[in-house]
Amino acid sequence: MNETEFDTHADAALRRIEAALERCDADLDFAMISDKVLEIVFADGSKIIVNRHDAAQEIWVAAKSGGFHYRWNGECWQDGRHDEELMAALSRLVSLQAAEPVTLA
Repeated sequence: MNETEFDTHADAALRRIEAALERCDADLDFAMISDKVLEIVFADGSKIIVNRHDAAQEIWVAAKSGGFHYRWNGECWQDGRHDEELMAALSRLVSLQAAEPVTLA
């Protein structure tokens, strides 16, 4: 994938995550703290950080339960170690940290 394609897919993913969080009823706040980093803050003060890693052409997620790397597979952002799609993983991770069920679609 070239740099332009990565930019297009990564930017779209961050916008999709933001839109899903806006529709979410969980007790959390979120903000783009730069053009490449999205910070999700929970009521207990914990955070999930979602960021683009341009050099690796990946989206990285840092949560209380660990760090995860997602690569574009031609259809979606997928974690190579756990074979989990980005939005499904974020739904699971946000649910864990919010201590309530959250589905990000």
